[in-house]
Amino acid sequence: MELLNLIGALVVGVLSGLLIGFWARRKMLERQYESIRNYSKKIINEAHKKAKALKREAAIKAKDTFYQMKVEFEKEAKERKEQLAVQEKRLFHKEENLDKKIEQYEQKEKRQTKREKDVEAIEVDLKGKQAQYEELLARQKLELERLAGLSREEAKTLLISSMEEEAKHDAAKVIRRIENEAREAAHRKAQEVLGLAIKRYAGDYVAEKTVSVVNLPNEEMKGRIIGREGRNIRAIEAATGIDIIIDDTPEAVILSGFNPVRREVAKIALERLIDDGRIHPARIEEVVEKVNKEVEEGIREAGEQAAFDMQVHGIDLELLKLIGRLRYRSSYAQNVLQHSLEVGFITGVMASELGLNVKQAKRAGLLHDIGKAVDHEVEGPHAIIGAELAKKYGEHLQVVHAIAAHHEEVPPDSVLAVLVQAADTLSGARPGARQEMLESYVKRLEDLEKIANSFGGVSKSYAIQAGREIRIMVEGKVVDDDQSFILCRDIAKKIEKDLSYPGQIKVTVIREIRAVEYAK
Repeated sequence: MELLNLIGALVVGVLSGLLIGFWARRKMLERQYESIRNYSKKIINEAHKKAKALKREAAIKAKDTFYQMKVEFEKEAKERKEQLAVQEKRLFHKEENLDKKIEQYEQKEKRQTKREKDVEAIEVDLKGKQAQYEELLARQKLELERLAGLSREEAKTLLISSMEEEAKHDAAKVIRRIENEAREAAHRKAQEVLGLAIKRYAGDYVAEKTVSVVNLPNEEMKGRIIGREGRNIRAIEAATGIDIIIDDTPEAVILSGFNPVRREVAKIALERLIDDGRIHPARIEEVVEKVNKEVEEGIREAGEQAAFDMQVHGIDLELLKLIGRLRYRSSYAQNVLQHSLEVGFITGVMASELGLNVKQAKRAGLLHDIGKAVDHEVEGPHAIIGAELAKKYGEHLQVVHAIAAHHEEVPPDSVLAVLVQAADTLSGARPGARQEMLESYVKRLEDLEKIANSFGGVSKSYAIQAGREIRIMVEGKVVDDDQSFILCRDIAKKIEKDLSYPGQIKVTVIREIRAVEYAK
């Protein structure tokens, strides 16, 4: 019984212990669960706080980024707007210039139309007078035919006319013989002198224009050249005196100006600025000043080299600088310095053949176009300007006169002046030496043939050898051998009087008689 009670008490104790342990375990788990739930809530609250802070920070950054982008966009838009304004202004000026040119062209066209109408009226008037003359001549012929017998006065008139005609023929024969002999002798001597001068010189020709092109590495460089609000391009134009044209030409800008030295300075300076990459007004002024000094030094060296090549000494330093400036000057696409050297050499060779002062001849030939170095700064013909410069810097009076007379602004009164004139014509007239506008070339050929066709007895005329020769076909029944000689001389004189042309023009008159018979 006691054992049962003990077992029952032990069982009750064990059960009580189990119940107490279970209850204690449950309480401990409940406390742990509550602690974990509180910790989770704390973590979640902290996460919510951090998320809100990050959201606010992201919103602030987004606002800052948007503001910076807005500022940059407005700045870029302003720069683009200013660039467009500059380009619009340039286009407006171009449009104005184009309108002016169109207006000038229309005025010229009106004047040309008026001249054509005046010419037509004159032609109509001349046709009327010619008809009257022909009618009167026909009446006279009819009257003469009607008269079967001739009076004493009429016979005398006919006799005088026939004698006069015979005298003309005899005079023409004598003139033809004398002129042929003189022409052959002079032609042989001139050929020897000129052939020797040309044979001993061969020059290179350089084509120059009033614009220069500067290549760019990329299209973005155009914006850098223009600069903010156009300050860079204005600084370059102000420092060099040359207009800079920036248009749709890919990767290139155009420099425009009549002063070739300034244009060369602008080209070299702009190329250096592009290579350097630093393009701003202060740097532009520095580079332009440095390039100016280099170009001036190159001009002086070119003048000294030209004088050394010609073997002429004692030329004033200022004249040497002007000679060097001709290196950047062109005339009809022929480089003037190269042309002056060639004229000096040819003049020296011809003077040597004729027994004249060779050094003085070379000096005159080298300096003959010196006025072209300053003709865009001083008004007047370049020959007169050059003569005044040569006189100012102590050149000999013979040289001064040769310079002034090489385009006949002053009549030549010395052999040296004629030699310089001939050498200048030879240098400019050689094929390939100069470029000529197609319109003026065609007009000259038409005028040449028109002059030949204006003479009686001419059936056809052809301008050949690029206008250096004209061949004229005459009617054999109207013009005899002696008259063809006189006709050739008259046509040559009229060409000399009415046309302007380089070098000389050969006039050839061809008279042909054909006898035709048929064998049956």
